[in-house]
Amino acid sequence: MITRMSHLFVRTLREDPADAEVPSHRWLVRAGYIRRVAPGIYSWLPLGLRVLHRVEEIVREEMNAIGAQEVLFPALLPAEPYKATNRWTEYGDTLFRLVDRKGSDMLLGPTHEEMFTLMAKDQCSSYKELPLTLYQIQIKYRDEARPRAGILRGREFVMKDSYSFDIDKAGLDASYQAHRAAYIRVFDRLGFDYVIVQANSGAMGGSASEEFLAVSPNGEDTFVRSPGGYAANVEAVQRPLAAEVDASDVPAAQKHATPDSPTIDTLVAQANALFPRADRQWVAHDTLKNVIFNLRQPDGTVEPLAIGLPGDREVDDTRLAAAVSPAEVEAFSEEDFEKFPQLAKGYIGPAGLKAAGVRYLLDPEVVPGTAWLTGADTAGYHVINLVAGRDFQIDGHLDVAVLRDGDQAPDGSGPLSLARGIEMGHIFELGTKYAEALGLKVLDADGKLQTVTMGSYGIGVSRAVAVVAEATCDDKGLCWPRSLAPFDVMVVATGKGDEIAEAAEKLAADLDASGVSVLLDDRKASPGVKFKDSEILGTPTCVVVGRALAQGNVEIRDRRSGRARLVPLADALPEVLTEIEI
Repeated sequence: MITRMSHLFVRTLREDPADAEVPSHRWLVRAGYIRRVAPGIYSWLPLGLRVLHRVEEIVREEMNAIGAQEVLFPALLPAEPYKATNRWTEYGDTLFRLVDRKGSDMLLGPTHEEMFTLMAKDQCSSYKELPLTLYQIQIKYRDEARPRAGILRGREFVMKDSYSFDIDKAGLDASYQAHRAAYIRVFDRLGFDYVIVQANSGAMGGSASEEFLAVSPNGEDTFVRSPGGYAANVEAVQRPLAAEVDASDVPAAQKHATPDSPTIDTLVAQANALFPRADRQWVAHDTLKNVIFNLRQPDGTVEPLAIGLPGDREVDDTRLAAAVSPAEVEAFSEEDFEKFPQLAKGYIGPAGLKAAGVRYLLDPEVVPGTAWLTGADTAGYHVINLVAGRDFQIDGHLDVAVLRDGDQAPDGSGPLSLARGIEMGHIFELGTKYAEALGLKVLDADGKLQTVTMGSYGIGVSRAVAVVAEATCDDKGLCWPRSLAPFDVMVVATGKGDEIAEAAEKLAADLDASGVSVLLDDRKASPGVKFKDSEILGTPTCVVVGRALAQGNVEIRDRRSGRARLVPLADALPEVLTEIEI
């Protein structure tokens, strides 16, 4: 059926929306694909919904191909299963909670591990019913603190989540690999540049975990990769411990006055002025910086945590948050310092932290034998030649420093380089976490109850629309690949004569009869308006029926390359069919 612009529910905008931060947000709104309802919440208009459905179909086809079966859960869920797994608490403020008229706790589903687990528990009783993979394409709800970039990070979004159920680890490994291969096919078909990286499981729990990141300068996630093939989300990188050092010739630690040196820069300047060295100058990397945070646990308890790292490094808030999850990181306030008089702000050292009973974890570069210039726990004083393992104990390491280009890959495959990406898919080996919490067991071959082992696999379906738009748009508008475009061809009638309108109508009808999805611009609008709209809407092929018709020709335009060519009207149908490979 031909869709006519004169009847299509769309209005393009000539100005960027005020809150647009990235190209995909700007063009999806301007082209009339989505409209903002509230921060992080968008309505899908007819054109946007057509693209969304095309993404869903690609995902659905590949999931069905590995034997997964589609189900659909409600978005409104009871709290009890989430309380049983402790995620009612662990999710914190991200969870949309509500109470129904009977006083029962409810939530809007952020993810559905619990529901899938209970469904399998209700239906499965024997190992003979496994392996089993179920999936859904459903709206999820997460109360993001800072929704941004349109549908790239919203509070309501469409997601495909699937769950595998197996009797043992070998079965889980097979399910995991089947999903991994399916995801590669999905993202290859969607057509954007992506990388598979090692990742943390986060609030999901589990062991093996990989993310599929769309490579994009506007991505929120930072990942690293090495020449030897290592790739990981920065949250999952664990730099190797540095080699231990022989400190037998290091002089005894000495406390010195270092007035007005509460920062690393001022400390280094003081050290070079007061304690010059013959071999080289003091640099920030010679100092041991101790940074204190508060960790708020899901049950409300708060404990301080100190991180010791070289002075030329900073703590990466994202890496720290991932490392201590489900605890939340909070600043260590002036009031907190008053509670711990052993800690001198700006001059904190290992001795003061030990006296205060503060948990103290060290960067991988702080290993036995390394000597440091660090705080002496007295305002205006620092310690020189404080040796790890000799003068203070190493109780543990925590790698949460900001990663830099040139850091070595954990697997020894070379120096790391940093890049930005958008998370598009995440696959986990959950193991038995949810099955144990909710009692999912089946009889094994020996007739004994066995806890089922699970995997969890997600794809951001609505986010994929934005990611493809981000990767393919230009300064004129959207530029869809044919696999996702709302229409294969846009026929644009430009001119006032009946002959032009009739030719455009007939060509559109012939294309439609040949199985091509057609958008016909039959509006009473100027050619300039129609051409601008054809560019902003992003349909791959545009056929212009206008002035050239006087010579028996029409113009075929390719949106991606910008090339245009004249062809006889009689050849237009086969030419277009050849171009779109029908």
